Amino acid sequence: MRKLIVIVIILIVILGVWNAAILYSPAISSFLKNQNITLPAQRAQVVTEESVTIDAVKKVGPSVVTVEEEAPPATSGNSTFNLGPFSIFNFPELQPAQPSQPAQPQAIGSGFIVTKDGLVVTSKHVVADVGAKYQIITADDKNITVEKIYRDPLNDIAILKITPPAGGLIPVILGDSSELQVGQFVIAIGTALGEFRSTVTTGVISGLGRGITAGDELQGSVEKLDNVIQTDAAINPGNSGGPLLNSKSQVIGINTAIASGGQNIGFALPINIVKDSLDNFNKTGQFNRPYLGITYEVLNKDVATYNNVPEGAYIQSVITGSPAEKAGIVQGDIILTIDGKKISGNSNLITSEISGKKIGDEVNLSVWRDGKTLEIKATLTAVPDQ
Repeated sequence: MRKLIVIVIILIVILGVWNAAILYSPAISSFLKNQNITLPAQRAQVVTEESVTIDAVKKVGPSVVTVEEEAPPATSGNSTFNLGPFSIFNFPELQPAQPSQPAQPQAIGSGFIVTKDGLVVTSKHVVADVGAKYQIITADDKNITVEKIYRDPLNDIAILKITPPAGGLIPVILGDSSELQVGQFVIAIGTALGEFRSTVTTGVISGLGRGITAGDELQGSVEKLDNVIQTDAAINPGNSGGPLLNSKSQVIGINTAIASGGQNIGFALPINIVKDSLDNFNKTGQFNRPYLGITYEVLNKDVATYNNVPEGAYIQSVITGSPAEKAGIVQGDIILTIDGKKISGNSNLITSEISGKKIGDEVNLSVWRDGKTLEIKATLTAVPDQ
């Protein structure tokens, strides 16, 4: 019996050594591959994941840029986005230059090249300061001034126009975000914390079809970003505006936000939204989007009952010269319906209805004011230059 046990132990050791040799010897692995013998799945999976990441970085890395503000103002930088549980990055807080020192550029985000002739996509909040001048730094350390910025009023997307350098530009390949699946492997690239350029993180798609809110005074104080991608790939301030990639090295999203107070919860806008914005831009040379021109907060049933007012969109402010102002909407009004559709709960109905309209279209609004219901028509105009 003792001899049998010894023999079994020896066999186990021999099998272990043989398996290790197969896994770690290139010569044996090559031989088995030529004989159509498959290596153990666990080892193959690790090698595949590593090679996918390395290949993606090599292919897409040259197309990822850092976005800098050229001349920080004496005040505190960009507009602040305070989104409750979700935070669109606003990084860093720019500090006033010392009187004896010239202002230094501040890295505030990331972006990626989408055309050879000089179009770069980033997040709108990265370039939120309309009075500032911006530049990009390419992967090969070229500083290029941004000539023009086109900001999408409906989404957290901006297109930067630059003059291509002598060596040319390498655009990314855009994927199809409609085919994404939960659990799918993803890769994020960007300038983490505004300092660490070409930072690479990996993870999976944790969820699809999520909704987060962002401040946007042209579409309302609460602009809902629908159908965003949730990922556990580490996304930090400075990554914002950078690409989220699939295993084919295709861009499937723009890194946009994190859940403050949570760990490994980041969000990215699906690339198909970006494609729509690019199509809109390429046809007209600008983002021709209709807008109403109000900031509002939707009152749900409980809040409305407590305040003895009807459920709807409470108007916090009206933009001067906007269609809303011309139609007679004032601060304190509550929009009950838009084109006959009731606004209730946390509905994002106003934004979705307007986004489906064309410039020049009318919207019919039922508005509650001082206990009376008014019927108001507003003619939508193009969003003014931002």
